Amino acid sequence: MRQSPTRRGRPSTLTAVVLAAAATSLAAACTPAPAPNASSSDATPRPSTTQLPTTPETSTPTATTPATTPATARTTTSTPAGTPAAPTSCAPAIVARMNGDERAGQLLMVGLGSGTSRTSLDALVGRRHLGGVILLGGWTAGLDAVRTTTRHLAGLASAADTAGLGLLLAADQEGGAVQQLRGEGFSRMPSARVQDQRSPAGLTADATRWAAQLRQAGINVNLAPVADTVPTSIGRANGPIGQYDRQYSSDPERVSRMVAAFLAGMRAGGVAATVKHFPGIGRITGNTDVTARGITDGTTTVDDPYLEPFRTGIQDGVELVMVGSAIYSRIDPGTNAVFSRPIVTDLLRDRLSYDGVVITDDVGAARAVAAVPVGERATRFIQAGGDITLTARPSTIPAMHDAITAKARANPAFAAQVKAATTRVVDLKLRMGLAHCP
Repeated sequence: MRQSPTRRGRPSTLTAVVLAAAATSLAAACTPAPAPNASSSDATPRPSTTQLPTTPETSTPTATTPATTPATARTTTSTPAGTPAAPTSCAPAIVARMNGDERAGQLLMVGLGSGTSRTSLDALVGRRHLGGVILLGGWTAGLDAVRTTTRHLAGLASAADTAGLGLLLAADQEGGAVQQLRGEGFSRMPSARVQDQRSPAGLTADATRWAAQLRQAGINVNLAPVADTVPTSIGRANGPIGQYDRQYSSDPERVSRMVAAFLAGMRAGGVAATVKHFPGIGRITGNTDVTARGITDGTTTVDDPYLEPFRTGIQDGVELVMVGSAIYSRIDPGTNAVFSRPIVTDLLRDRLSYDGVVITDDVGAARAVAAVPVGERATRFIQAGGDITLTARPSTIPAMHDAITAKARANPAFAAQVKAATTRVVDLKLRMGLAHCP
């Protein structure tokens, strides 16, 4: 049986910070929201990138209990000495009350472009019961403009439309070429290569400040940090990471230290974080967002030292792990990682003992998966052991949602996987204060 990793204090800390802000958010939700602004596909520093935003000013669904009620976290198999055991999660009870359409919706995250009306996703969120939105396209109008949009999005949560669950609101806020939220109120974040010039303690201090800005803007998930290691032999020839200085170092031990430092800052600022792009895209040359060529890694193995930064994030209790779309010939030849059970289940969940939420890199617009029918991109990811399918294109949501619900109705084994995936997502929302036990 799979063992849960030790959660070194993160869930309780994050819950406390988020819940403290939730009371303010609830009050703000009752006030008409000002005019809005608005999206992610993370593997490139192009306008749309995959990153989930944390919402300090986010309203909680009206169907849930007051924000002052502490969310319960799942019990882990090992806890630090002297730490009281966490109560059993009520996520299974919440999921048991959800219908098939609602469960499928919680497993989808959709992009909202910066040039798009804040109301453009309203019908889609309600009709498809979506669980999350990511801000894409480069939001440069500043913190207040982002907060206006996230406040509106948070207000879409309701018993009828989102099964009483709050939305994950994400952004790609790594730094350097990949900083989707900019302008007044947001610090200009340096690239990971520059961040690496800081001490770990210095990076934690910086990341704490960046997380506080995200929370103030209504973002509750950051699709960062990058845990990929780019070898010096490839360097800038690595299209998705090295070309844009998105890696901390070519030494996986150094990457691990800086990943841990960044995560500590996000934790202190009350924002859920994401390590990406599992199992590492530092050894390829092609960028999976824009090409299906040069995306096969012929080196990485299941006991590769480049996995260490991901292991560090898991041991630190990171909330999400993002799986990339590259192909790993020494693990599962010919299969994109997002569709690979040997990678998502056997390696990430079993070998590295990760029992949290797994999210895709963008599979809506990415060229690496363009040959796969749209609906199958979601169902194959769930079958591989994943949870949230992220798409930068709202037009792909109906096909993905329909594929999940149809397959769940026809296949009991797949229905059980959907239920398990939804339970992991709901458990995360409980720990973030976006859901409450009945």
